[in-house]
Amino acid sequence: MIRVMLPAHLRALARVKGEVELEVEGPPTQQSVLDTLEARYPMLRGTIRDHASHQRRPFIRFFACEEDLSHEAPDAPLPDAVTTGAEPLMIVGAIAGG
Repeated sequence: MIRVMLPAHLRALARVKGEVELEVEGPPTQQSVLDTLEARYPMLRGTIRDHASHQRRPFIRFFACEEDLSHEAPDAPLPDAVTTGAEPLMIVGAIAGG
């Protein structure tokens, strides 16, 4: 079971409270987790990844095990602590400004 933490605005959009738990088929990667998340919560399609290219949106970041996974390949394996459910995959909205 993969645990996913969403930012507050995406939790509100998906109508969930707290973490989301997902059963991911195949190897757990960013891509497979996001595919499963979007299949279960179709209202999130296009909010985390672009509709056409499926690339991460610029102000969205992925963190796990105190590491920024945002620039990892989408099909790279997630850390073992995430795949075992010990640690969540955190989807975070980045802040920019001046």
